[in-house]
Amino acid sequence: MNEFEKQLIEIAKGMDYPSTPDVAGFVSERLRPAKSPRFISKTWAWSLTIVLILLSSLMLIPPARAAILEFIQIGIVRIFPQPIEPTAEPTQTIAPITGTPISSLPFLETIAGKTTLEDAQEQVTYPILLPTYPADIGEPDYVFVQNADGNMTILVWLDPQNSESVLMSLHFVPDGSWAIEKVRPTTLEETTVNGVRAIWAVGPYPLRFTNGDLDFTRIVHGNVLIWADGTITYRLETNMSLEEAIQIAESLQNP
Repeated sequence: MNEFEKQLIEIAKGMDYPSTPDVAGFVSERLRPAKSPRFISKTWAWSLTIVLILLSSLMLIPPARAAILEFIQIGIVRIFPQPIEPTAEPTQTIAPITGTPISSLPFLETIAGKTTLEDAQEQVTYPILLPTYPADIGEPDYVFVQNADGNMTILVWLDPQNSESVLMSLHFVPDGSWAIEKVRPTTLEETTVNGVRAIWAVGPYPLRFTNGDLDFTRIVHGNVLIWADGTITYRLETNMSLEEAIQIAESLQNP
């Protein structure tokens, strides 16, 4: 065994071994105290100071302070509502119940998507509700279904006192449709429908015509009551009073 051990030692002397790691140096480096944090530059310090001064100044202005502090939190989304600026005399925009001032039948015949109430219900995935107020309102005289990133239903009732004019139109607009996103009506007043926030507004909306054109127009020359229920946004356009429009909206039922 002594001879064998001697041979192993001689062989080992001729072999290359990796260098011994600097364990002591590595441990010493870890034990050194952490470096002191770097201070921000003077330029950044001045920039932050100016921003803080501007924000402080804005908080002294009541409208700006309200815009900064008042928002609606829905999940992780913050919605900053725009201030409502009603007209000086909003009641002047409400006309008597006499339908539109011009003949509407030729115009209605140019709107694309004309169908029946039964066919319309088969084309859409939501229930087409009908009003029960006024008591003798009955079914709509015209029904249209138009695709606007989702099938939008339009119901039109003619004025019983003047069959050449429109009394009101009711739009059913599903979520995701650009028919709502592309239009920003002028708000006259905030109100509620069945306890849900609604707005009484004025403004055009998109309609597609039989010749292929798309235009922003109105069927009724009046105001529009806009509210949402679930995944559907409703637009009731009429020149009735706001009180009557709310009664119509709250009377919607599944036929």
